[in-house]
Amino acid sequence: MSAPTPSRAAVALRGWVRAVAVVLAGLVAMGAVAALGLWAAGAADLPDGAFPRVVAATVVTAVGGTVELSGNAGGLAESDAGLTVIPLSVTLTGALVLAAGFLRPLRHRAVTGTRELAGWAARIAVVWPAALLALSLTARHTFSLSLGDLGDDVLGDLGDLFGISPEVGFTTDVPATMFFGLLWLAGVLVLALLVTRGAPLQGRLLRFQESVRPAACAMVVLLLAWVGLGIAIGLVVAATRGHAADTFAVILLGMPNLVWLALTLGLGATWNGRVEGPFGLPMPHVLDEVLRGQEVAELNLGTLAEHDGRVWWLVAVDALLLLAVAFVTARRSPARMRAWQHAVHLAVALALTVLMICLVGRVSAHYGLSVLGIGDLGGDLGGELFLRPEVWTAVGLALLWGLVAGFLGGLLARWVRGRGEVATRARG
Repeated sequence: MSAPTPSRAAVALRGWVRAVAVVLAGLVAMGAVAALGLWAAGAADLPDGAFPRVVAATVVTAVGGTVELSGNAGGLAESDAGLTVIPLSVTLTGALVLAAGFLRPLRHRAVTGTRELAGWAARIAVVWPAALLALSLTARHTFSLSLGDLGDDVLGDLGDLFGISPEVGFTTDVPATMFFGLLWLAGVLVLALLVTRGAPLQGRLLRFQESVRPAACAMVVLLLAWVGLGIAIGLVVAATRGHAADTFAVILLGMPNLVWLALTLGLGATWNGRVEGPFGLPMPHVLDEVLRGQEVAELNLGTLAEHDGRVWWLVAVDALLLLAVAFVTARRSPARMRAWQHAVHLAVALALTVLMICLVGRVSAHYGLSVLGIGDLGGDLGGELFLRPEVWTAVGLALLWGLVAGFLGGLLARWVRGRGEVATRARG
């Protein structure tokens, strides 16, 4: 006796339940990583129950959302603040969890139909904005500051005299957050299909699998390898040099920000930046040393080597990792593909990867306060931090590195295949 076939309504309901579970799993994972990182950074001591709202704001920025800072110092004072940074550790966690949940129902398939694939992605895309909207409405709070806590006795006395109590708050730009959040989700789902070898592609797209999927997978492996290397170094630093809480905060909030910056620097890219006032970049401190005290400083291998010659190891690490992923890419590609084709595929993939790093790795922060003309919005009671890349130079260098590594990887894969064929014939 055959088992009863589930109704279409039951199948649809099961699909919606799975979509809700995937979205919730992604947000919970991101929230957990953000909360642990902020706790290690000391944010758990924020007043007025602000910690959960700061966690929500961190998750919002991790998916491309916009959190706006605002200041209110009363009629006798001025304040100004702004912050633009993506906590890429949180972003990476959410991307991995969402991608795994999206691909899970598609496993063990040879080919998936367009309607089924589009329907599954559409369910997630419907649930995601609702969850993101709820998160955005939670991510808002206002803090009251004491002028005496800013380290200036004169301003503290003036604040007590005139009853000035500056406030700094943050709120979410909901329309921008919804737009960029959906764009981020689409990128994660498309990249998941491109990268995972076990995920089936629709029949008409199978011809792109040979050229796109191995190179896309190689770039994800490269990025994750850098993150793994950075975490290992961070754990060693935490165990041997103290300041474990600060190190874990960096690992849980911004490790990809640091190591992917290192990846581009190893390729020869240049970033421009400035550090002024109380702001500072996390470990390694050599970044702060190069950027502090100049109007606009260049951050590259040359300027870093003036403070620490070990930065030249970044070139060696990039070369070894690129050659390794180029070889794996060539091995996973059809044997008929030539070395120059491997070079072109890897060059395009690496250039797009570096472009992505340049877009998401930018940092900008500023704060200023002035009371009755004492203090300056950009002076002693303020600070500024920014870091931005020379984009097209970085992309051009990535193309060059990708061509060389892809060509060498293709030759090495062909040589290994040839040796394998000779050994097989000898055994035969």
